[in-house]
Amino acid sequence: MPTGSILVADDDAAIRTVLNQALSRVGYDVRVTGNAATLWRWVAQGDGDLVITDVVMPDENAFDLLPRIKKLRPDMPIIVMSAQNTFLTAVKASERGAYEYLPKPFDLNELVTIVGRALAEPKPKASLTVEEEADNIPLVGRSSAMQDIYRMLARLMQTDLTVMISGESGTGKELVARALHDYGKRSKGPFVAINMAAIPRDLIESELFGHEKGAFTGAQTRNTGRFEQAEGGTLFLDEIGDMPMEAQTPLLRVLQQGEYTTVGGRTPIRTNVRIIAATNKDLRLLINQGLFREDLFYRLNVVPIRLPPLRERSEDIPDLVRHFFAQAEKEGLPRKQIEQAALDRLRRHRWPGNVRELENLVRRLAALYPQEVISEGIVEAELSESLPPPAIDSGAQDDSLGGSVERHLTTYFKAFGDRLPPPGLYHRILREIEEPLIGAALAATRGNQIRAAELLGLNRNTLRKKIRDLDIQVIRGGR
Repeated sequence: MPTGSILVADDDAAIRTVLNQALSRVGYDVRVTGNAATLWRWVAQGDGDLVITDVVMPDENAFDLLPRIKKLRPDMPIIVMSAQNTFLTAVKASERGAYEYLPKPFDLNELVTIVGRALAEPKPKASLTVEEEADNIPLVGRSSAMQDIYRMLARLMQTDLTVMISGESGTGKELVARALHDYGKRSKGPFVAINMAAIPRDLIESELFGHEKGAFTGAQTRNTGRFEQAEGGTLFLDEIGDMPMEAQTPLLRVLQQGEYTTVGGRTPIRTNVRIIAATNKDLRLLINQGLFREDLFYRLNVVPIRLPPLRERSEDIPDLVRHFFAQAEKEGLPRKQIEQAALDRLRRHRWPGNVRELENLVRRLAALYPQEVISEGIVEAELSESLPPPAIDSGAQDDSLGGSVERHLTTYFKAFGDRLPPPGLYHRILREIEEPLIGAALAATRGNQIRAAELLGLNRNTLRKKIRDLDIQVIRGGR
């Protein structure tokens, strides 16, 4: 049975009672208080083996108390709780020396597990060197999905681990990369971003590694590459899934050996950069298609971070709307408020363009409408305007499924030039078609798997297995 003395500080009596019961039940000696002064007195007296404290206390903010505790008792683990579930809260908790940060509400079993781990290995955490720039924090949202991301980012700040950020277009992948840089130990170095999809294939190596004068036709002077520009800082490789195979090999060599050679150069150059990559594509699928190197994937995917689409964190929309309205006001646009009904309508939208689409809509509302309060009707009109027009059949080309697949395969084979794709093409194509087909059937039946199985002509257990194997998100709802 676990042993140890736990000091709990929270101004909410109900929370104190719940924590006391949960920790006492597994064998810990628990003492609770509703103020920071009592907590500090206990710590100063040498009481307790671990502290659990809320951030906001009636007499003192825990972030002001934590440095004193760590100075007096550097080996004492401190678990911070907070209802202020923002990115900055997670970073500040780590900065002040917290062992762990838990956004409220949290799972009690998770807390008990963290307490056990902290008492088994009571090691002080490395502190962060970040400034309190609350107005400039780019990440907004208090949903559980965003809390998981904040906590992961806080753990990564003092490392140089390579990070792979995946997510749909518009989810904020570059914002996460910038946060890792701006609040990490390389913050004083440069942050250099390069979009792999925007560079011509024959210029990618020159863009990344630079070139020497005369290296190729048109190379009139020596040119520095992005690796050299990012020296001592962070290099962000956006849309890495669009990088052609011929450019992936030299990038892999840099990651393996820590050095590169300019185009036309002969002397290897040592590099000191942190790599953060991002993609909106399924790189494992590209690997199966022979379009992305598996060894490069594992070099880049040291710490994977998946950014959820906006439809998976719709509870963040009110915070995001207020944030974007505040930004628009700082840029000189009129101050706006928004009705609750309008926010509810925004939450029901699917947001195929994710946060970027929402930001554009909010800026449009701020710029184009004279009303101080944005109503549901205005939002409805804007969302209706943003819907794509129905496709017009020009008859110029075959729009059947077979025709679409044929055009796709023609483009696919052209990408390999004189070579053939890797074996297994038949099953890869079937898998690509299967996922959107099942997804469309589930959407049409509002997530009813019995009706979807009947529509597809599949056994219900077979459909469930395919949903699980393909990792298809099932969203249920009535008509």
